[in-house]
Amino acid sequence: MNYGTEQLAGWPLPGRSVQVEYNKTTMKNKAYILFTTACSALVIPSLAQTAADSTVNVASSQTGLTFTGYVEAYYTHDFTAPKTSQERPGFLYNHKRNREVNVNLAFLKGAYTSERVRANLAIQVGTYAQYNYAAEQPLLRNVFEANAGVKLSKTKDLWLDAGIFTSYIGFESAISKDCWTLTRSILAENSPYYLSGAKLTYNTSNGKWTLLGSVLNGWQHIARLPGYSGPSLSTQVQYRPNANLTLNWSTFMGSDRPDSLKQTRVFNNFYAIINPNRKVSAILGFDIGSDRKPVGTGDRRIGAGSYVWYSPVAIVRYAVSDAVKVAGRVEYYDDKNGVIIATGTPNGFKTWGYSLNFDYFILPNALFRIEGKMYDSRDAIFEGKSNLSKTNASLTTSLAVSF
Repeated sequence: MNYGTEQLAGWPLPGRSVQVEYNKTTMKNKAYILFTTACSALVIPSLAQTAADSTVNVASSQTGLTFTGYVEAYYTHDFTAPKTSQERPGFLYNHKRNREVNVNLAFLKGAYTSERVRANLAIQVGTYAQYNYAAEQPLLRNVFEANAGVKLSKTKDLWLDAGIFTSYIGFESAISKDCWTLTRSILAENSPYYLSGAKLTYNTSNGKWTLLGSVLNGWQHIARLPGYSGPSLSTQVQYRPNANLTLNWSTFMGSDRPDSLKQTRVFNNFYAIINPNRKVSAILGFDIGSDRKPVGTGDRRIGAGSYVWYSPVAIVRYAVSDAVKVAGRVEYYDDKNGVIIATGTPNGFKTWGYSLNFDYFILPNALFRIEGKMYDSRDAIFEGKSNLSKTNASLTTSLAVSF
């Protein structure tokens, strides 16, 4: 992964971790990718980001080899940016292309499961893979999932899985169909969508608790970052007292910098999903993280010597019927020091987001969505028609089919 200095015109793309003093170079890989078929594998239980279970985990309750697929086409119109601008703001990785019909994510997945063994392989294409995996080795950019697992106990639900898997950090995933809003929250776009390493997962017999610990190659890295000896550690504690409430706490401890900078990262993700199957439901989320200041920048104590970023988000969904749903979102992201999102402006990235979306299930496996979204920032950080703007407005539509 290359490092350099970025200002407004070149927001950080892959890896999604940038400091004002030490920023990533924007990596843009234009049209590429052949769509190949998926091989045998299996689905990891619903620990991948919570909202992403209905499509990915179709095969988890079946024994043997199964195949699934997903395709999401979209069109986004950015009202703020110049007509010639082809990309949405750089801190976004889903629905990235502006004013053109494109594919956000499409994958084919083969899944194998038995009583004591499981594995999966999913091959992806789309603009999500193009932008979010730009820092990975070319042959790995098309891998959505590739992992194998073994059940360690005959009587307990205890699994060891290793490979590349979707992230359990956060309540949103890249599979838009399984999220409550068409586009992702800022906190989801700037925390890991995928992880690489090994994890140990235990589910209690009553189904109420999930406990997970993992050893990872880094903060959303398939290959370990050059200069970083690692490994990184991550945990998840999830409690589901009943069908109407899910409480989750996920953590990450490691670094997204070379060892020479001695920048330890500590990150916490909290969320609650309330009444997910009722007429009115809600998600409340909060992320907070810190990177120690690099060598030579002063006090080394945590707090006094750290850069901190945080983000609260609230989503409320109303089910008009089984086929029609409406959801609204309010969010805020504060990254004054540009740890994750670098702007080069006096106040850093301090941005509110508001969105409203309408969902219509044409068929149980075919979903049409439309969403209006606005960002409001402390500083002028968005590309405007004549100069930089403090606000950004967009309209996105999508059609997603799973099979």
